[in-house]
Amino acid sequence: HKMFVAYLRLFNRIGVTAIPMIAETGPIGGNLSHEFLILADTGESELYCDPEILQLDTELSDIDFNTDLSPLIHRYTQYYAATDEMHNIEDERVKKLGDKLYKTRGIEVGHIFLFGEKYSEPMKATVMDEEGKPTAVYMGSYGVGVSRLVGAVIEANHDENGIVWPEAIAPFQVAIINLKTDDEKCNQVAEDIYEKLAHQNIDVLLDDRDERAGVKFKDMDLIGIPWHITIGPRGLKEGKVELKNRRTNEKSDISIEAVKSYFMKT
Repeated sequence: HKMFVAYLRLFNRIGVTAIPMIAETGPIGGNLSHEFLILADTGESELYCDPEILQLDTELSDIDFNTDLSPLIHRYTQYYAATDEMHNIEDERVKKLGDKLYKTRGIEVGHIFLFGEKYSEPMKATVMDEEGKPTAVYMGSYGVGVSRLVGAVIEANHDENGIVWPEAIAPFQVAIINLKTDDEKCNQVAEDIYEKLAHQNIDVLLDDRDERAGVKFKDMDLIGIPWHITIGPRGLKEGKVELKNRRTNEKSDISIEAVKSYFMKT
């Protein structure tokens, strides 16, 4: 149960909704298994679920792992959710949903297995219990598909202009776009903001290439860095730079001093 909740929290933090589904244990065995799938049209798995499960809150930031997690687990497992391998049209929940049963595709990004004592007993892997008696170790296996997760995150976070990285796993949090690399003031401000943000341990990329503004804007949208700071002669005359949120595309003019401290608050 703890790993089940931990996985929900993990995927939530990296900006994706991963649906937990009962899975086959396969050759590895055990008596309980759950897959976590990210919804994506290009997913390798066909899946079926109750649309209500897509509305559940997966933030769970204030969960106390030392309490009974059974009621929380039930919130998710009460809804029907299965890949095509496990889909059962005779399940009462499927019959009740009827035409409301949601059919889509997904990418598996995590799998948790409960082995119990399946392997520990034949291997005689034991520990002493409170009474000093040997007891078989209770075992589980937990995996996250790190390499496929990158592709899955992009599938779930993009628009017509490119990637829209969730901030938790973006390669850079901020991109500084210097529109006029032959302007001394633009260079000075760009480098100063870069140094200040880097000093605050913020991952920042400085685009100081000798390219047209349109090329730089397009490349930064394609890369998908969450925040863009655009520096140009026109804005600097008023002591301001432009701040853009890549996900919402909202833009605002902000003072040079304010932008240096802005990301300590976000």
